[in-house]
Amino acid sequence: MKIIGYIAVLLVTLAVLLLGAGQLGFLAGQTPTDLGVRQHRLKPPSLTPNSVSSQAALYLENPQRVDAEVAPLSYTGDGKAAMARLAGIVGNMPRTTMVTREPAYLYAQCKTPWLGFTDDLEFMLDEPAGVIQVRSASRLGKGDMGVNRKRVETLRQQFEQGGA
Repeated sequence: MKIIGYIAVLLVTLAVLLLGAGQLGFLAGQTPTDLGVRQHRLKPPSLTPNSVSSQAALYLENPQRVDAEVAPLSYTGDGKAAMARLAGIVGNMPRTTMVTREPAYLYAQCKTPWLGFTDDLEFMLDEPAGVIQVRSASRLGKGDMGVNRKRVETLRQQFEQGGA
């Protein structure tokens, strides 16, 4: 019976330590140094199932290209106005910090509520195609339990409804 008590105390202590580490930013991960637009592309999807990208199909060598694929955001009219509207939506997301806001590129960092994991969220205006390319990726771990896909689809819904 004492062993069960010790195990319970140990589990609670570990949970508190993990939560504390997350709140102090120890689980945020390193900011990638290779974000941004290169050769009219965003960074490839991760090699593990913890990211989504509207350009995943361009990276034929990437084993996650099929699972990571998500549609770009469609817009009509002025692309830069669409990016400005998107920036307003992203800026209103909880636990999200806009890091870079340019007329044709947005980069934001999204934190999870409890453990403070940081995900990187990028958008690139692709005016010739009439779309906004998107990439959302977790920095740590091998999976994301669908968080990045859900984030992009929630943003898509708000964007299509004309939110800002």
